[in-house]
Amino acid sequence: MAIPTPLKRVAAFERMGLGMFVHWGLYSQLGVGEWTYHIHKRDKDEYKTLKDTFTAEDFDAEALVLTAKEAGCKYITLTTRHHEGFSLYDTCGLSDFDAPHSAAGRDLIREFVDACNKHGIVPFFYHTTLDWLHPDFNENFDAYLEYLRKSVEVLCTNYGKIGGLWFDGNWSRKDADWKVGELYATIRKYQPDAIIVNNTGLGARGKVGHPEIDSVTFEQGRPTPMDREGMEKYVAAEMCHTLNDHWGIGKNDFNYQSPRSIIEHLCACRRVGANYLINIGPTAQGGIEPMQRELMRILGKWMGLYGEAIYRGKPHPATCSHKKNFLLKSEDAIYAFIHDLGRSGNANVTVNGEIEGDSVFRGVSEPIASVAWMDNGEVLSFVQQDGVLAIDATGYPYGMSTCVRVAKATLKK
Repeated sequence: MAIPTPLKRVAAFERMGLGMFVHWGLYSQLGVGEWTYHIHKRDKDEYKTLKDTFTAEDFDAEALVLTAKEAGCKYITLTTRHHEGFSLYDTCGLSDFDAPHSAAGRDLIREFVDACNKHGIVPFFYHTTLDWLHPDFNENFDAYLEYLRKSVEVLCTNYGKIGGLWFDGNWSRKDADWKVGELYATIRKYQPDAIIVNNTGLGARGKVGHPEIDSVTFEQGRPTPMDREGMEKYVAAEMCHTLNDHWGIGKNDFNYQSPRSIIEHLCACRRVGANYLINIGPTAQGGIEPMQRELMRILGKWMGLYGEAIYRGKPHPATCSHKKNFLLKSEDAIYAFIHDLGRSGNANVTVNGEIEGDSVFRGVSEPIASVAWMDNGEVLSFVQQDGVLAIDATGYPYGMSTCVRVAKATLKK
């Protein structure tokens, strides 16, 4: 059975490879995660007063966008409205529970989109479908869905061209008729090239839903290869992932991922052709915590060495003697992702000793002209015969360790 050709917007989305998720809202002032209203059983009226102290004085849209750009991200998905129901954008009369009616007195999404456009980053809008505070969500669901649709219409008409909309919350009422056809039709009317995502949650990673969906989600879990044979439409995939244990800021959440973990997750995503959407949770009034900024900067340094492979490479069917290792292919090159290399150097100072050796890939029919590390240009010895490619993957030179190292194999013309 044939694999469908991806639509232009879907192919462009896959090529972006890496994005930054941003969870920020009223909950950020409490510093105990984005679900605090629900999990900690907050009083509704008291919670709503958080908008009176939401000044957004530390929110610098340009600094946010530049943080993403430095990390190598091609797009940012920002929470325009999370489950608490507070909107960072001007809802144009639909509600006064929004940023222009808060202490901030500003349309924060306007600032975000302007900064994205200025620096060549594609803006995506996260938007909840679930609303804990809106009375119609439980009392008049049809009226609520029209409020939701009109809210999305505002986002689709007031901010110019956007990259896509990322919905979250349908899992809260699994048997309800969410009228997604009407919602998606509104998007297609005003933003025909927008990517549509609807998060299927932790319990249904990778599930394909409505025909208008352009990408499935893998929340907090590495994506598995997509079986697209026989599909009516080519659907992309994306893994969304937190830097620690919360999406919104947790002031006492110290359980941050290591740079190695972040890099390996990114590589695992690209191995199966999926995007990696890595999250930060700004501070109460919109600043970026130093730890989160630095983790993104380290990721950016890695992307500075190997980003070409992440952006250009597509999955290659070859298998490797080291199960973590894999290949990606572009039109003129193959990229070998090599894990668990040791460092060369004196045995008294190198933790892993002098570890070098062959990485053997099977199923490589493309004729290879040369192989070299992308980070320093060192030419590597290789042997290719009967579909087997053996690369002499030399260890890291003393003074560097990039967690996953990438060699570029140039194809014969």
